Order: sequence, then C-alpha cells, then structure tokens
Amino acid sequence: LSAENAFQWNISPDGKWAVWVKTQMDKEKNGRVSNLFLTNLETKEEVQLTRGNENHSRPEWSPNGKRISFTSTRALPKPNPDISRSQVWLMNPFGGEPWPLTEFVRGIQSYRWIDDDTIIFSAQEDPALFEQEVKKKKDTTRVVDDVDHEPPVRLFKLAVKDKKVTRLTDNTDFIQSWAVTPDGKKAATVHGQYLSFAWDQKILPKTFLYDLVKGERKEIFAGQRIIPMGLEWARDGSGFYALAPYSSDPRFFTATITLVYFYDVASDKSIEVDLSWENGLGGGFEVTPDGFITLLAAGVRFQPARHVKDGLAWKKTDIEGDHVRNLFNFAVSKDAKTIVYEHSTAGTPAQWFTATLEGSRLTNAAKITDLNPSFKNRASAKTEVVRWKGALGEEIDGILYYPKDYQPGKKFPLLTAPHGGPAGADLDSWEESWAYAHQLLSQRGTFILKPNYHGSSNYGLKFVESICCGKYYDLPVEDIEKGVDLLVAKGLVDPDRVGTFGWSNGSILSIQLGVVNPDRYKVIAAGAGDVEWISDWANVDFGQSFDTYYFGKSPLEDPQLYIRLSPLYKMDRVKAPTIIFFGTEDRNVPTSQGWIHYRALYHLGQVPVKFLLFPGEPHGLMQYAHQMRKVEEEMAWLDRWFFKTLAAENEAFKKDSPLSQALRRKEIAKAGTRYGVEAKTGGALIPEVVKRGELEIGRFEVTRAQYAAFDPAYAVAPGTENCPANNIPFEKAKGYAAWLSGLTGQTWRVPNEDEVASLYQGSAKENTLDYWAGYAPNPDDTRRLKAKVEELGGGAPLLKQAGSFPGAGEDGEPLLFDLNGNVAEWAVNKEGSGKKMGGSADQPSDPRAQSGSAAMEYTGFRVVRGEAKTKS
Repeated sequence: LSAENAFQWNISPDGKWAVWVKTQMDKEKNGRVSNLFLTNLETKEEVQLTRGNENHSRPEWSPNGKRISFTSTRALPKPNPDISRSQVWLMNPFGGEPWPLTEFVRGIQSYRWIDDDTIIFSAQEDPALFEQEVKKKKDTTRVVDDVDHEPPVRLFKLAVKDKKVTRLTDNTDFIQSWAVTPDGKKAATVHGQYLSFAWDQKILPKTFLYDLVKGERKEIFAGQRIIPMGLEWARDGSGFYALAPYSSDPRFFTATITLVYFYDVASDKSIEVDLSWENGLGGGFEVTPDGFITLLAAGVRFQPARHVKDGLAWKKTDIEGDHVRNLFNFAVSKDAKTIVYEHSTAGTPAQWFTATLEGSRLTNAAKITDLNPSFKNRASAKTEVVRWKGALGEEIDGILYYPKDYQPGKKFPLLTAPHGGPAGADLDSWEESWAYAHQLLSQRGTFILKPNYHGSSNYGLKFVESICCGKYYDLPVEDIEKGVDLLVAKGLVDPDRVGTFGWSNGSILSIQLGVVNPDRYKVIAAGAGDVEWISDWANVDFGQSFDTYYFGKSPLEDPQLYIRLSPLYKMDRVKAPTIIFFGTEDRNVPTSQGWIHYRALYHLGQVPVKFLLFPGEPHGLMQYAHQMRKVEEEMAWLDRWFFKTLAAENEAFKKDSPLSQALRRKEIAKAGTRYGVEAKTGGALIPEVVKRGELEIGRFEVTRAQYAAFDPAYAVAPGTENCPANNIPFEKAKGYAAWLSGLTGQTWRVPNEDEVASLYQGSAKENTLDYWAGYAPNPDDTRRLKAKVEELGGGAPLLKQAGSFPGAGEDGEPLLFDLNGNVAEWAVNKEGSGKKMGGSADQPSDPRAQSGSAAMEYTGFRVVRGEAKTKS
C-alpha cells in the first residue's frame, strides 16, 4: 500500500532534465502524498524539489527552461479559506523556495505555457450572486443537473509578471479539454453541453476552433460522432490531433477503441489518421516535430510506434530496442531525440529509464529511478501470459501468478481475479494494489488467474463490443470458466480449491461465477459489485449508457430482462462464504448494492457473509486506513474459509499484549529453569537458536550458565544462571563458538556485522540506561548517573535476566530477546575485528551515540549456527 509510483514526466526544453511526480501513501495523513523530483538525464542524479505531506502535481517547464510551474495544495503565505486549496506555484528548478502564482477561488483545471511570461488555463467562473447568496445561508442543498447554476468552464490568460488574468472565451457551457497552438494564437476546445452526458450520452459535446487574437470561433466535427478526449497541436501549428473514442453503436460510447483524427487548419478539413493498426491506441501519445509517437493497443502489452507525417498521410514504424516489449508510459523531449519511459512486467516492479531515440530505435537505455528499494529483498511471484479457447471458440489470454512455493507436479489452489471495466485489461505490467494484492496471495500458496475476458479493452473493436446487447455475463463467465478448466487439465490446480475475487466489474463477475457454478467456487470476495440491475440504472452516474448498452434495453423497456440478469434472485444457489466491500459515496456502483447483496445472503442463512462499509469513500478507496482494513479483512476471510489456515480470531485478544508475549514464550527451550538445550553429547547446556530469514541465531545472548559449561572458572552467582554472560572479551567469545562447534559437530560462530546489523534497529524500550533513569539521558546526565549506579554495588548491577523485556518478532516468527539492551554484543566487522552491537544497560538508547561505548562489564555476545552467507 505504501509503494512509490512515478508519473507526469516532463522533459526540459534542452532535453537535459526531467521533472516528475513521485506519489506514495502517507500513514499519518491517511492519504496519498505527491512531491516533485528533478532528474539529470545525463548524470542520472536525482534531486527532490518539494517535501511535506501535501500534493504537488502537473509540473510544466517554462519555454526557456528557467522555471517549473506546478499545482499544489500547500498553504499559501497568507491563508485564505475562501479560495481553492490547489493553486499554481512556480520554482527555479536549480534552487530557491517555490512561490505561489495564483490565488483563484475555484482553482485551475488545466494549464499550458505559451511563452516565458504567459500561461493559458481553464477554470470555472467565479461564483455568481446566486451561489454567493446560497453560501451565505449555509445552504448545502444539492439540485441535481442544475445546469442553469453550474459555473461555465472557460479559458483564461495569465501574465506571470503581474499576475493579471484575461478571459479568453465567453462560452456558457463547459470546456472539458483543450489545446493551444505553440504561439498561443489558436485553441481547439471541447465543450460539454449538459451535466448528465455520462448517464445517457444524448447530446454530444461540441468541438470549436478559437482564434484567440480575434476572439472568434467556429465549430468543427459538426454532425460527426467525434468526441475528442485529448487534443494536441502539431508542432508547426498547421493543425491538431484529436484522440477520440469510437464505437459502432449509434447511441453510446460505452465500449470503444481510441482513434486519432487530424484537423488541418488551412483546408478546414478533418481526417482519420491511418494508424496501420486495427486495435487503435492503447496508451500515451506524444507529438514530435515530424508526427507523433504512441503506444498501440496490443493485448496484454502495447506496441510502441512512431508515425511520421507527410502532408495528410502518416507512415507507421514500430519502435525497437531495449524494453519495448514491456513499455507502458513515456515522455519525449521537444526534439524527440530523448525519451523517458516506464518498464515493468507482472512480476517485476516498475522503474523508469531514459534512452536516445534514433528514428524508431531506442539506444543507450539507462535506469533513472530507484523506486521501492525495499522490494529488492523480496521475492515476487512468478508470472506468465497464458492463453486458451474461450467463448465463441476465440482465444482468450490473461496473466497467471504462481504460488510462492510452486513445485512442478503438485496441485495448488486457484483464485480467479477478473479486472474491472468491463472495458479494462490486465497487462503484463506490475500492478499491486489494495484491490488486487497478488503478492500476498501468492505467498499464501495459490495461483491467481487474471483473465482478459470478452469485453476487455486493448484487443480491438470487435472484442470490446462483443458483450453488448445482452451478452454482458455470458461470454466473460464462459471465458473464465474455460480458463479454470485449462489450469485444472494441466494438473496445476486442485479442482476442489477454487475461489474468486475482484473489484467493480471484477466483483460483478465473481458474484455471477458463484451463482452459475456454485460447486466450483469455494469463496467470494466482492468489492463494489452489482447484484440488482433495476436500481443500478438510476443510481449511478452512467446508468442509462452502461446498462442499456450492455443489456440491450433499459429497465423501463424490459423490467423482466433486468430481473433475469440480476444475481440477486439466484442468491439461494450460492455456496461460497462471501465478504463484501463498499464505499459509502460510490457513484459507479451504488452502495445500496452492497446492502442488497448482504441482506440476501444474511436472510437465506446458507453461507457465512460479512459486509464492510468505508465511510466517505468513492468507488476506489482513498484513505490508507480503509485500504489496509480491506486487505486485512480480505486476507483473513480467505485464510479462514479458503486456505483453512485461520480460526476465528478472539477480538478481546491484543497481539502485542503481555498475554500474547506469555503465550509466545511457551516455546522457549529450557533445561529445568535454565534457558537453552542440552547437547546430545555430554549434556552441556547450549544456546537455543531461532530463524530470521536463513540465519539461525541465538534466541538470547549466551547466558552465564551456558558460558560456564565452556569456562568452569567463570563464576555464576546463584539465581543469575539466566543472566547474560558479561565481561567477555572478543577472543573469548570466538573461543566459546569454537568449543561449541567441537562439542556439537556443527558450525557455530560469532555473527558477522552485516548479517545482523538490521536486527539491532528495533525498539529502544529494553534494558538500557533509559529504563533505569526513567527518561532518555543525554551524555552529561549519563556521566552524572554513573555515580548513582555505582552505589548499587556489584560488577554489573543493572543487568537483568535474559528475556526480562518483550521479545521481537512478527506474527509467525519466534521471538528474539535483548537485541537492544542488557549487554552489548560482539560481532565481526569487515576487518575481522570485534565490534559491539546493540544497546546495553549502562548506556542510553541515544541514536546519535557512537557504537561500542558499553563498558566491558556490560559486554557479552550471541552466537549463530551455520556457515556465513555474507562476507564481513
């Protein structure tokens, strides 16, 4: 959940730098934080430009490359609660504090530099009198589709030097996308006409060409079903590219591919660009001096391609070079000679690279990010693209995640995980999230199948439209079922251990699978999924366009059709324990669907069911606490009902409580009352070891009773047998390990520093001077306390019996004790000498103190068993 992601890359005008956004979940904020970074594309050095827990995004270079603009929610120098939190800021990329450029009531929707002193932006108009009066009354009533009082979205010009704003358009509708010529004299704009277009798609948006100098406009694409979702002007200003969805349906743009059109200013004509690719666009689109570069839709991957313009024709060339098979996002420099791009696979976390673009070939590729460095030490699931014959006898593919401990010839459980959409796709790219936690499931020992069923995008128009008009469930369910059949037939999957989970349309299909084949699916985890379609039609933002397209009719035309298609009326067939998740503010799948689903299963009483509501959340969960709860609850549900590894938890039992520690301590090895185990030869008391990864390490420091078996001259006062052996020189510690090796026939040794260093980075709440002083003493107080300690008498009066403080260890790990207190412990450094590690009772837990300051009276050691796998 806390993984770092990089996006919104923008290369400087000289092609030497890239500014980009890194986003990550912040536990304290309970939401995402995004900050700007600057990368030198020549040296690959990275500098963080912004800090804190606000959101910084949409960075843009000024044309001369001397300033970076960005939007930010950071506090203004003079806070004003009556204006938008998000404003445009400026910074010098090479030093100095950012400063605010705007202080607008509404905030900016999008913006673009046109010269070094001018920015054009789109925004809603300032509040009219009607809105101001409503606000004064503290009236929060919402009038649905109140187009008469919805503020228009217009274009404005901002002078950077004096912050003067000039209105460029006087339209009364809503500009939703736009682009300006490089010289800022013309603009192409797309205008929404009403507020319910997503719901019924009756009145199409209009596209205009504005002459910003004369203040004139003319409509283009009139009478055509072209709705540009993205606009980009050619570098020479001769025309613009319009990226638009295309559907063969005469009413709806629900299932589409993306085509490219070009409007030529001189001839006042628009043409469809021949992409020489049937499936249309799949990903990014960047204009170059001679045309454009894009990612074409190609199933589980994209096909990067360069299209070179010649008059009103374009020639396509596939891009070749490193990583092109799994290239998913990109940005190019102004001269199109430098590219940055994202590379990953389903089993390899994403990183960004830079390369030289020589025509249509990538050369000199070099990694420029180090996202999620902790992932390097974690094994990820093996993945592969699998293919099978699905519905209509057509080929279906998907991503298969393997169990962590996969063994050929052994059968494993399987969870199907359909994607959302349905017009989405599961790509061969790294996709780990709260909605689909593949790695956690792989670690639990299951296959995960992510099918690109009929109706998925990235496979062309015929495929994405194939489930319209009443086939919404039939084809995808058959595709998934046949995918499961394939894995069972190959001997990979145990047919008696199959379940399904998903979010949105993935949940909808999972619910249907449990209805259609209840004997196969043993568990269902359903996040934001429909079960009753009549109420869905009016309660989501796209009800008429979605439901009528996929089912063929509206519920007003054929209510019985909607009843037949609704799983609600077949809930008595379900045999799978079901967990349900919903946000309370979901406008894509009504929250009421979760209630209906839950109450139906609850009422029937045939299967265990649990329903979780996340307050304030939309269709996708935004808050860290809710994402974490969803994952934890889902894993616990699967552990209990699918993997059969978890009994019902005792809600009164706290995992980090003294009771929990006491129960976990029951596994500690003892010989009578003394810690340790008796050697098979001679019965000498020797240390017990536990595992941390591949390392076998003593549960405790070597105790006095254990050390005395090696050195009979070592005095052990009665009652202190379980205290750590102290006042032990480094050579004596090595001697003990050698003696232990000879006694047992195994390899025992003092650990190397690098293999145990991370273990000593735990809690400071152990037997250190902080504990005895009752506070965290500084060096001066430490010196003053020494005299008081000496009043206690004895050689090391602050030592306590090993294990007197809580042990360290995650769930399922055996406890380790006293790593950061009692006696400092010897380790072997890179030079082969002894180095004291961890805390000790005579020293404070001061993170700024130099290591090795413990007195010899408070120095002991811990042993490890086995040959070293790392070098000191």
